Amino acid sequence: MEDFIAVKVDNEVIDLQTAKEKDIDTSNNQKIYFDNSNDALEIIRHSCAHLMAQAIKELYPDALFFVGPVIEDGFYYDFRVNEKISDKDLKNIEKKMKELVKKKFDITKYTITKKEALEKFKDDDLKLEVLKRIPEDAIVGIYKQGDFEDLCRGPHLPNTKYLKFFKLTKVTGAYLGGDETKEMLTRIYGTAFATKEAIKEYLVMIEEAKKRDHRKLGNDLKLFTFDEEIGGGLPIWLPNGARLRSKLEALLFKAHRKRGYEPVRGPEILKSDVWKVSGHYDNYGENMYFTEIDGIEYGIKPMNCLGHIKVYQSDVRSYRDLPLKFFEYGVVHRHEKSGVLHGLFRVREFTQDDAHIFCTPEQIKENVIEVLSFVDDIMKSFGFKYEMEISTKPTKAIGKDEIWEKATKGLMDALDENGINYGVDEGGGAFYGPKIDIKITDALKRKWQCGTIQVDFNLPERFELEYTDNNNEKARPVMLHRAILGSFERFIGILTEHCAGEFPFFIAPTQVVFIPIADTHIEYAKELQNELMDIDIDSEISSKNESLNKRVRIAEKQKVPLLVILGDEEVQNKTIALRDRTTRKQYNITKEEFKKILKEKMDGVIF
Repeated sequence: MEDFIAVKVDNEVIDLQTAKEKDIDTSNNQKIYFDNSNDALEIIRHSCAHLMAQAIKELYPDALFFVGPVIEDGFYYDFRVNEKISDKDLKNIEKKMKELVKKKFDITKYTITKKEALEKFKDDDLKLEVLKRIPEDAIVGIYKQGDFEDLCRGPHLPNTKYLKFFKLTKVTGAYLGGDETKEMLTRIYGTAFATKEAIKEYLVMIEEAKKRDHRKLGNDLKLFTFDEEIGGGLPIWLPNGARLRSKLEALLFKAHRKRGYEPVRGPEILKSDVWKVSGHYDNYGENMYFTEIDGIEYGIKPMNCLGHIKVYQSDVRSYRDLPLKFFEYGVVHRHEKSGVLHGLFRVREFTQDDAHIFCTPEQIKENVIEVLSFVDDIMKSFGFKYEMEISTKPTKAIGKDEIWEKATKGLMDALDENGINYGVDEGGGAFYGPKIDIKITDALKRKWQCGTIQVDFNLPERFELEYTDNNNEKARPVMLHRAILGSFERFIGILTEHCAGEFPFFIAPTQVVFIPIADTHIEYAKELQNELMDIDIDSEISSKNESLNKRVRIAEKQKVPLLVILGDEEVQNKTIALRDRTTRKQYNITKEEFKKILKEKMDGVIF
């Protein structure tokens, strides 16, 4: 479709009606066409959210609406309705939406003052909740299509006729404004695209994503579980998952040591006074848990940086000591609302592969580049493609502007001088410093934010960190915060979905299953199992009183990479019948040849 639906002025997307009101010459600005570009999809999905609300209002006249924003890959609307709506009702709502599309309603905008809006919506408590978030002197925008209208900043399509390719995906509940103390509203999620091909591809991906859901696979493969009796967002690692995780931890430990990092460990609770010095108490306190010991308030750590600062302060430091690299598999706790908890992706307790590099300002670039090289090695080992994004100073932050500018420039210079492309997320930095976010792309082309590199001049200043420079004078170090996986929980969740539970051999929970044909072959299986344990290969012996074929099927269902069948011939000749699940090949080899194959598979790790 050749129609253009909006323009971009100074990086702001403006719909055609607003452009006309502001007397913007659309011919002299970047045009946004009706296609599947990010800017166009945001407008399409925003308008589709209103279309969905219009359909809901016609089907459920008592419905009152809160907010309906665009989100990644789609949109949602929160509303109150007297009837219970479930997923089975979505088809009926979609049908009504299609009827409304055929009526080709113009989408128009008008504005009123907040005072007028308060009067207009005085009988709609949800609209009054929205208006509470708007400044008193604001001019309020209202978009209208047919009999439906809602408070909205836009931008929107000029007409509902464009909205042909959409899908409503699920119904759930959501607290009003995300506040657990307030009522639960109904939330419907959906998505929309400009073309039939795009939405068809998306729906295929959604079906594949359901099969790969790490919560389902985590249960099927017996990796982890959750138990509401102990509390939500607190994962319990089962033997299979704990084996996988411990392998990942061991590989990363060795990789850190090879790169000059020293292992350290800080306490999990610290007096609130230090969280006040750091700025966490004022800027991050709502995400923390607090307790009291002997009348003194303590904060359970949401981050590991203060423990590492105390390690730095434990000795006198010279410029000759820098950079100092400390790393820790730090267990942290963060206050997450029940509604946002999601398997391993969003939990209340997790473990970061955390590290802090204390260096001179002149060493920022070289250390950032070294970390990026580390990131590259790890992501290649797992088959992930990734991209970088620099996040700048947020509204809620500590430190002077000139310090933020210096830190941000340090990150940009490191990337620019090495020809690394990156995006910019304005205002997305941590409260104490700008950062590089590492976003990986999985097998379904979904993007996930994992690792981060942050440049911090503020915490060294607040804790008065020092080193003696080459002029024998006191100087202030720079602190680089760094995590590559982000957290073991989240990374394992992403990896589970990326490889559909077929983990790389080097971290597979069970790498080999021995299947003795008869009881007389079990002793040989145990002998082989002990030999593999000596070379850090995890194996199991499947000796249940079940048929050979059934035991093979069970092992394959558990996605074990290698199966070894053992019978009279193998016991007598000290050989094995090896079956590779991925290649579906089976062949007889000697024990020595088998161990050589295992070594080659383990040597595939490059980090």
